[in-house]
Amino acid sequence: MTKDKTISPNQEKLAKYAKVLSHPVRVYILEFLAKQACCFSGDLDKLLPIARSTLSQHLKELKNADLIQGNIEYPKIRYCLNTEKWEEAKKMFTGFFME
Repeated sequence: MTKDKTISPNQEKLAKYAKVLSHPVRVYILEFLAKQACCFSGDLDKLLPIARSTLSQHLKELKNADLIQGNIEYPKIRYCLNTEKWEEAKKMFTGFFME
């Protein structure tokens, strides 16, 4: 069997979400953003005991998975959950674990 006949687009998307959630810092960021409207990267920098460059990489991974959005408000970047994709991810994981 070929990949395109065995792996569905939903399975690929679920795996993408699972991969981005595989690091505890990214899970923390998502939980933090889920509890408030938005935050600035500097706020996260103060909360997490990691280098700014490491935080930036985690934020980039979350953005690439479309789970967060970043808007430049010079000189800062404001991050918010992408609520549509966040809800999609929650539904996909719920469905996966309910099977």
